[in-house]
Formats: sequence, C-alpha cells, structure tokens
Amino acid sequence: MTDVQTTEVDPPWEGLTGAELHAACMEAARAGDRQAMAKLVDELTPLVWHVARANGLDRQVAEDVVQTVWLALFSQLDKLRDPRALAAWLITTTRREATHPFGRRIQPVPLSDEVAENLPSTQPAPEEEAIRADRDRRVWRAFLRLPTRCQELLRLTVLAGRAEYRAVAEAMRMPRGSVGPTRGRCLDSMRDLLAGEGGDR
Repeated sequence: MTDVQTTEVDPPWEGLTGAELHAACMEAARAGDRQAMAKLVDELTPLVWHVARANGLDRQVAEDVVQTVWLALFSQLDKLRDPRALAAWLITTTRREATHPFGRRIQPVPLSDEVAENLPSTQPAPEEEAIRADRDRRVWRAFLRLPTRCQELLRLTVLAGRAEYRAVAEAMRMPRGSVGPTRGRCLDSMRDLLAGEGGDR
C-alpha cells in the first residue's frame, strides 16, 4: 500500500499554549489568516465574556460588548505592539466597553408570580439538586464576602490560567510575582469563610 501524501501544513500555533499561542495567532492574523483569528476568538472569548459579566452586564449587553471588543482588536491588529500582551489588552478594553457611558446596562424585567408559575422547570429532581444548590450557595456566599480585589483576581486567574499570570498582573496593576501568593491567600480566606459556616463538609 502506498502512503497517502498530503500538502496540508500544521498552523504555526500548533502545540503552543498561553501567551505563545496568542502571539503566533496574532502574527498569522496580521497576515490575514482567518483561521488564526477564529482560534484567538475561541481561546479568549471566555475571558472577555467573564470580564463583561463581572462588570454587571446582563447576557444580551455582554454579548454586544464581546463583539465590540473583538471588532476593535481586528480593526487595529497592526497597532498592538506586543502580541504577548493580548490578554491584558482584551481585559482592559472589555472593562472600558463594559462601563461605557451610553446606557449599555439594561434593567431586568420583573418576573411576576403568574409568569413564574407557568414557566417549565428545567431543574433535576429534588434531593441531589437541593444538596448541590445548598453547596453552591455557600461557596458563592463565601466568595462574595471576599474583598472585591480578591474576587477579581480569582476570576481572572481561573479564566486566564497560570500561563497568563503576566496578563492578570498587568490588568490588576500588581507585580507578576505576587499574583500566585495573593491568589493563595484569597483562597485560604475563602476556605476559612466556608469552614466558618460549615461549608467544609
């Protein structure tokens, strides 16, 4: 049997992760590679989405902000000097868009008892769901009792990952070397809060 020959070449970001992946995709995107643009969107939209939602935007407005941020990036690809700073640029730009002064925030529509009663339930049944919901409530209650800076740091490090500590440090305006230790202290505080209300069971 004759081996099948292929001319398909692996993209330059194949096998890369974190900032190196973003840099390779940025360089290819600057040359007009749409696959590279799609890869960037796929990799970093969760981070952009989180920052938008963390600024108090509802789902619809957050979607608008996410699209605006990506359009802003792709319209000025050549102006971003350091591709490795992409995550930090996205965080900063999303924050700015999320606090734009032109009435992006939409007030939630009140849900009447009548409407609520007629909505079909999508929740799984009783006992396991009750246990899960109680655990989630305790975790979120503890999280929301942390200082705002701790909350933001934990959110960003979860979404950006360890490979992007530099981006997180730039976004938080703190030394890169202090991101890990500060994150550890925030997690310890959260564990203490959970333990204090029986959340360690």
